[in-house]
Amino acid sequence: MSLASPNVVNVKDLRRLARRRLPDAVFDYLDGAADDEVTLRDSEQAYKEVLFKPRFAVATPACDLSVTVLGHKLDLPFLLGPIGYSRLMHPRGELAASKAAGHHGTAYILSTMSGHTIEDVKAESAGPTFYQLYLAGGRGAAEGAIARVKAAGYKALFVTIDTPVAGNRERDVRNGMRQLMSPNWFHRIPYIPNILKHPRWLAGYMLDGMSRPFPNIVVPGSGPLAAIDVGAALQAAQVSWTDLKWIRQLWSGPIVIKGVMTADDARRSVDEGAQGIVVSTHAGRQLDGVAGSLRVLPGIVEAVKGKTEILFDGGIRRGADVVRAKALGADAVLLGRGYAYGLAAAGDAGIERAIEIFRADIIRTLTLLGCPSIGQIDSSYVAMRPGFRVD
Repeated sequence: MSLASPNVVNVKDLRRLARRRLPDAVFDYLDGAADDEVTLRDSEQAYKEVLFKPRFAVATPACDLSVTVLGHKLDLPFLLGPIGYSRLMHPRGELAASKAAGHHGTAYILSTMSGHTIEDVKAESAGPTFYQLYLAGGRGAAEGAIARVKAAGYKALFVTIDTPVAGNRERDVRNGMRQLMSPNWFHRIPYIPNILKHPRWLAGYMLDGMSRPFPNIVVPGSGPLAAIDVGAALQAAQVSWTDLKWIRQLWSGPIVIKGVMTADDARRSVDEGAQGIVVSTHAGRQLDGVAGSLRVLPGIVEAVKGKTEILFDGGIRRGADVVRAKALGADAVLLGRGYAYGLAAAGDAGIERAIEIFRADIIRTLTLLGCPSIGQIDSSYVAMRPGFRVD
């Protein structure tokens, strides 16, 4: 399967290939969101309401895409964000993402809900790696993970605050995602016909050992947390602002608060000493009915710009979307589905192709705008349609 043009020219093409390769349960876990998926749709719609204002007759012989995030100079204005269950999408999972990020001079953020170990993922990357922390499994499990992250050389913790309970992801219920993760094959019987339609995925899944516990959530006295227990574990380990003080006692490096959607939470993050925030709806997978994250970005920027680093994710499918987010004040963005479709379609090669597409899109957009550097893009290059902002 060729990933080159004209077979693959954008992220939608990678999504199409991922859908072909994956069974419904796995594809819709990646592709779907909570409830009626209003927030998912609005996250993509929001970009259509931010219009460009180009400056022509400007020479841009080369575009500088570099940014600095948490003291690390990155060659690209995007990081590869945390994607849970990546190993279910492809056996290489987080290993492939970490390797690709390092190869292209950017950072990778490893999810607590990963299928590969903290140490193996770090070994794959030549660039900085960060760790997204859930308190699933309780404080004991989190303490163990933080100690391992520190020993392995991770550079920052991304503490996720928007998962007091798993969102109502109806596609997962219909497709038997929970049953797929169960070690009991009898639970999977109703879904086997669909699984058998995807022999390439099934072969890789079986050769990789099928359902595995989470190697980075080791509950003292119990061992690694079973993947099927995640929903209950999240509900039993809600994050509060007081937890940040406890985390700070264990971790002296940068802490980034992920899941900020209001200026109040942004200011609270600053007050709690966070070195950064991520403006994020959790890909629309938690509370449905909130605005797409791009709509709240300007207000959050006005509240805390210069006081903490502002990262952003949500609905990014083109390089032009990265430029829009930067123009509205984000210091850098996180890709999620934008690269995960590539992983699901073709493993390492799929992520490489996704990064190539985004990089070329960003360069082309900056050149057409008459802007020689991603660092020079600002709100003067865009206009927001009336009613765009949600403050």
